Amino acid sequence: MSVLSAFPCPRHEIRWKIMNTPPDGKDGAQASPDVPEPSLRKSDMAGPVTAFRKAALFIALILLTALLYGAGIYFPQAPNIGKFFATSLAVTVIYGMFGLAPGTLMLRQITDDKIRYTAGKALSVIGFLLVIGVAIQIWIPDPGTLIISFGLIGAGVAIALQDVFRNLAGSIIIVLNRTYTIGDRVEIDGNSGDVMDIGLMTTTLMEIGGWVNGDQATGRLVIIPNGKAINTPIHNYEKDHSFIWDEIHIPVSYDSDWRRATEIILSIVKPLVNDATRQAEIEIEQLGEKYYLPRRDIEPAVYLNLTDNWVSLSVRYVVNVRNRRILRSKISRTILEEFEKDEHITIASETETVTVIPKKPAA
Repeated sequence: MSVLSAFPCPRHEIRWKIMNTPPDGKDGAQASPDVPEPSLRKSDMAGPVTAFRKAALFIALILLTALLYGAGIYFPQAPNIGKFFATSLAVTVIYGMFGLAPGTLMLRQITDDKIRYTAGKALSVIGFLLVIGVAIQIWIPDPGTLIISFGLIGAGVAIALQDVFRNLAGSIIIVLNRTYTIGDRVEIDGNSGDVMDIGLMTTTLMEIGGWVNGDQATGRLVIIPNGKAINTPIHNYEKDHSFIWDEIHIPVSYDSDWRRATEIILSIVKPLVNDATRQAEIEIEQLGEKYYLPRRDIEPAVYLNLTDNWVSLSVRYVVNVRNRRILRSKISRTILEEFEKDEHITIASETETVTVIPKKPAA
């Protein structure tokens, strides 16, 4: 176990929280049907298991420190025994401060999952940097020597580890620019998913889409280098707002009453998206204070397009990012049911006419 991973970071709570977020993004609602019940039980077990591992690691550090102290008493001439003892003592004290009681108590006072996760990450990084700083002070009496040495080999290291440095720079850009945060739904380099973890080198997504025909989880984890944030377009579905536009295309035959079909579609869609439309109006006003955003019509609308085989009616509406598939299915089902009741409206389909030319009898 690395020093960084030993410090508190509530990964399990955030991970299962994201997986079990209902489609409308609200806590406390019924979980999405594609999330199995065993996931909840595993999340409940994560806390006690993590606490046991932390306690076991802290006890191991205390025993190691005591062993090095005893070795220093009985073998005072052993090379570097004092430095080993001082390093072990520093790691034990720092871990006790950030990994156990004080850090854990502070995190428990935070009720918001995202803020608690971010605070845990910050404690992890601070503790790790303290350990590195103390170790340098113990093992390198003159830090200037270390700087000169790094300067001599810096060029070679930069070339050999350019991907590492790029990922570290990408993680800094992600945090400072708030390109995305924990829980956001994003698409990076063709990979879509919900952000579960933002590390120093990589970002972990719970994949959506893939072989699943909709915006729902596949169960796979996607690990993406943070360097992608430097030179790759990132699509964030939830940065500064929670809605997207969606469209459904309904083909009706040319002999259908398309005016009546348009009225039916709007009468179905408007009540179903009313709450999302009102919320979108509020968020668009807020976006206009931060970005240049011309006024847009967000009320549901039906657009007509003529094709070779049918009249295409496209209904456009706003929807919550995480509710798109469910709402799309509900609208499609209701439209189909209403069209079946109306004898003047027929759903069109592509057809082919085959003409058979009879063979002339032989003379």
